[in-house]
Amino acid sequence: MNRRDLIRTTIAMGAASAWSATRVWGANDRLRLGLIGSGGRGREDWTNFLKDPGVDPVAVCDVYGPFREKGIALSGNRAQGLQDFRRLLERKDVDAVIVATPDHWHALVTIAACEAGKDVYCEKPLSLAVAEGRKMVEAARRYQRVVQTGSQQRSGAHYAQAVKLIQDGGIGEVHRIRAGMQRNIYPGLKPTEMAAGISPELDWDMWLGPAPKREFDPFRCIYNFRWFWDYSGGQMTNWGAHHLDIARWIVGADAPTEVCGFGGRYALTDGGETPDLQEVTYQFGKVVVTWTASEIAEGRGFSLDIFGTKGMLTLTRGGFQVTPEMVTLAGSTDRKPLMEPLQAKGGNLDQAHVQNFLECVKSRRRPNADVEEGHRSAVLCHLGNISMRLGRSIRWDGAAEQAIGDAEANHLLVRPYRAPWKLA
Repeated sequence: MNRRDLIRTTIAMGAASAWSATRVWGANDRLRLGLIGSGGRGREDWTNFLKDPGVDPVAVCDVYGPFREKGIALSGNRAQGLQDFRRLLERKDVDAVIVATPDHWHALVTIAACEAGKDVYCEKPLSLAVAEGRKMVEAARRYQRVVQTGSQQRSGAHYAQAVKLIQDGGIGEVHRIRAGMQRNIYPGLKPTEMAAGISPELDWDMWLGPAPKREFDPFRCIYNFRWFWDYSGGQMTNWGAHHLDIARWIVGADAPTEVCGFGGRYALTDGGETPDLQEVTYQFGKVVVTWTASEIAEGRGFSLDIFGTKGMLTLTRGGFQVTPEMVTLAGSTDRKPLMEPLQAKGGNLDQAHVQNFLECVKSRRRPNADVEEGHRSAVLCHLGNISMRLGRSIRWDGAAEQAIGDAEANHLLVRPYRAPWKLA
C-alpha cells in the first residue's frame, strides 16, 4: 500500500464511519436501555448511548446510591433507579443493558441478561476467569443475543485500516508485536469514596456478590477494585485487554500456544495485590507478542508497536504512524527506506462502538467486538496472570481451552463463587 492508496482508504473508511455515526433509530423503532453499574465508566457508556435520539433510558442500577443518582440525572431523570440488577432484568420494557459493574460481576449479569432476552453491551475485560467467558459465549448463542464487548478499539476505522495494512504485507513480514501500559503512581493510590468508613448508601454484601466475604475496605471498591485478584486482574485486564485484543486481531489467531509471565507487586504500598511490574510473552506460531505493565516508572505511557521487515507501525487511539526500515543497498553507502512513511488519524472510538452495537441490535449481526472475540482476548489476559502467579510457562490448547499437562494452571481457569451465587 502506497501513500495514495492509504489516503484513498482513509477517506473511504472515514466516510463509512461518518455515515454510521449519523444513523438514528426511527420513531417506531426505539431501543429501551438499562444501565447496570453506574460508576465512572458506566456513566461514560450511558452518556454515549443517550447521544443517539433513538435510545430511551429506562432504568439505572447500582448498589451505591450516589452513583445510581448520577446515572438517573444523566438520563434527564427519565430513568428509574434500582439497587438490584435482577429487578431491572425482570422489566419487559428493557430491550438491552449496559453491564459496567466490576469485573467479578460481568459473567453473572451478562448471562442473566441473555436469559431474560436482553442484548448486552458488556465492558471489558469480558470475564474474571476463562471458564466464565466460555459460559458467556454459550449463553449469547443459546438465547440468540447480541453481546458486544466494550473493546472500542475494534470499532476504530484507523485500527481496522492498520490491521489490513499489516495483514496485506504492507510493512513486510511481522514476527514481533510489543504492547504495554506504563505510568508512575508510586507509592500508590488512595480510596476515592467512603475513605472515612462505609456509607449506609452502599450495599457492601451485594457489591461483593460472588466474591469472597470480606470486611469493608474503601480501597477495594469503586475504581481501585482493579488491583485485587478477587475482583479483577490489574493493568493486564485493564489496558492489556485492549492492546492484546488488537495484537491477536493482527496475528489472526484464536489463541497462543505458550505463555510466560513474570512480575509482582514490588514497590507500591497502597495495599493492592496485582503486579506493579509485569512482563508477559506470548507465542503465536512465528509471531512473538510481549506485554509490559509498569505502575512505578512511566517511560512511554502507552505502546502498541508492530515490527515488520519493511517498517514499524505504532498504533494508538490517536492514529498510527509507520516508520520505514533503512537499509544500505549493495554498491552504495547511502541508506534507503524500504517503504514510504505513512500515517493516519484516529476518531471517536466510543461513539463508533456504540453505533456498531445499535446497528447489530437491529440487524442481528454479530458486532465488531462480539462476545467470542472478547472472550478469546480475555483469555490472553488471564493466562498471562496465571503464568506470572505460578512462576512458570503455560502450554495452551486453544481448542480445548486447557493448559497442557498442568492441573494447577487448569484449576485457576475457574473462580469459585460465594453462595448463593452460581453460574447457570
